[in-house]
This record gives sequence, structure tokens and C-alpha cells, in this order.
Amino acid sequence: MKLSKFKFNLPQELIALHPAKNRDESRLMVIDRKTGEIEHKVFKDLLSYFGEKDVFIFNNTKVFPARLYGNKEKTGARIEVFLLRELNEDLRLWDVLVDPARKIRIGNKLYFGEDDSMVAEVIDNTTSRGRTLRFLYDGNHDEFKKALYALGETPLPKYIDRPVEPEDEERYQNIFATEEGAVVAPAAGLHFSRELMKRLEIKDCQFAFLTLHSGLGNFREIDVEDLTKHKMDSEQMVVNADVVNTVNRAKDSGHQICAVGTSVMRAIETAVSTDGHLKEFEGWTNKFIFPPYDFSVASCMITNFHMPLSTLLMMTASFGGYDLIMDAYDVALKEKYSFGAYGDAMLIL
Repeated sequence: MKLSKFKFNLPQELIALHPAKNRDESRLMVIDRKTGEIEHKVFKDLLSYFGEKDVFIFNNTKVFPARLYGNKEKTGARIEVFLLRELNEDLRLWDVLVDPARKIRIGNKLYFGEDDSMVAEVIDNTTSRGRTLRFLYDGNHDEFKKALYALGETPLPKYIDRPVEPEDEERYQNIFATEEGAVVAPAAGLHFSRELMKRLEIKDCQFAFLTLHSGLGNFREIDVEDLTKHKMDSEQMVVNADVVNTVNRAKDSGHQICAVGTSVMRAIETAVSTDGHLKEFEGWTNKFIFPPYDFSVASCMITNFHMPLSTLLMMTASFGGYDLIMDAYDVALKEKYSFGAYGDAMLIL
């Protein structure tokens, strides 16, 4: 499968800059893989497609305020520092991206905060934009994390082209997010409100929560036409015994299993055994799913409308069928659905 098959023209005005007023009131396109039928609904209409003992698998990763702005010593140049992950608690080492990168060399110091209260030293170059920073901070680890996060802002994707606003802190986060470690929100889960989850519970739908810490690899440009040559960034994930038991029970009794988002789909396809059952898993995944691909766990999937040429679109097309999904995207463009993390949703049955 070729990269160019996932190209389409997305008008700027269809990229959602803000979420729907209420989480569960974004638009929902429902696609039936068997019949090819496409319906237009509101997200909370999801209720009518699921019933007793059907399972929703969610990603409970929590986004942290990963984007900071600091000043370089001597020159005072403004530098964006994007925190990726903590490498060592005791030494306060972090894996980060810096922009502009050409100015930042080993040994440079960066100052953060109104009063330069946080200082970091560059101790390694990892990639063209990647650096390892050592933060110099006297307090204990909890105090350090609190101070660091107070300096950061919600890491909205770059395609949401506006300054971060106070409401983003709550809205660019799933209501069930508990495990800190993501710099990208699992966007399909953003549509679930407390009311909707309560109503699904009343219908006796089951919920399973795995963790996959979504990283910036989701937005990295693919620079090869032949998709078999593309390498995904690795992301940390955990599938525990509760998830395994809930999902395998539903699978064996013929109930629907709905993967909420591409990150969940990636995790369950990483943690599946040869007999199509889920198994416990703790580690890293760099699984790249593109058509054609045989899925073994989920019977349906909720996802957002993705950017052209993105790995997220490729996975969606793998699950829904390339022709059907690309036709659905044509419909979405004509019907002015909104795209991106804050945009509308798609349910593939």
C-alpha cells in the first residue's frame, strides 16, 4: 500500500479549533462495513448501537502539560521545549524536543518561568530535534514535578492553530484519564461524557481500561512512499488482567467489542495471542497497522476524522476497508464534518 493513496484535500476551515460545547454532542458518522451504509447521527446516539454485555475498551492515559517555553542563557532566545518522558527521577533527566533546535547544544542552559526559577542543562543530543535535559531543582520529586508542570501548557496538536486557552486543560483530556504519561490525548475518548457513560452502564455495557501513552509519533510525517518501510515510534503500554478477562469473556460469548480510538486498537493488536484472545502485556509497541490487515479482537471502532497521510487514517482504513473509508471521508468533506482531535467522530460497525 502506497502513502499517496491517503492523500486528500482538507480545507483549513474543517479542522476543529475548539471542541463541541458538550462532549457527547459532536456529530457521529456511522458506517456499516457489511452493507456500506453511512448514517449521520449525534455522538450520544451511540446508545442505540450497543446493549447488554457489549464491551468498550478505553485508553486511560493522561495528558500532562508538556509544552514549555524557556530562554537560552546569554542570548535570551525563546526556545520551545516539548517534554516527551522522564528518563530518571533522581537525576531529573527528561527526553525532550527543542525548537529551534539548531541553537541548542550540549552544555547550554535554559531558564524557565517569570523569575527563571527553573533551570535545565542540555546533556545530550538524541535526534535532530531531540535533547536530554537535566533539570536543576532542589526540592523533592513531587515538588519538582508540580513546579515543572506549572510552567507547562496543554500540548494541543500543532494543527490546532491558536493559543492554548484555560478550557483546554479539561477538554483535551478524557474524563476517565488516570495514568499520566501521554503528550497526545486519545481523541476518540473525548466524546464520552459522564452522562453518556452512566447511560451505557445502565444498559449493562462493560468498560475495560488499558493504558497506552500516546506520543508525538502520531503526527510525524511519513517520508517513504512504500508503507512497509515506515517505522513507528515506540509507545509504552499496559494491558492488565481485568481488561483481558472482560474482553475475552465478551469475545467468547459473541458480544460486541468496541475499540475506542486508534491507540486502543494498536494496543489490543499488540497484545493479542495467536488464537485471537487478548493476553496481559506490559512493555512497548511500535506496531504500524495499514491496509490490508486482519484484526482479531475488536468488532467495531470509534475514531475521529484524521489528517491526510496520517498513520491514524491508515489504521482506520485498515479496519473499515480502504474504499469504504475513503468514500466516507469524501462524504465527510461534503457534509462539512470537522476534523482532528477536537472534531467529529466516526463509528465503524
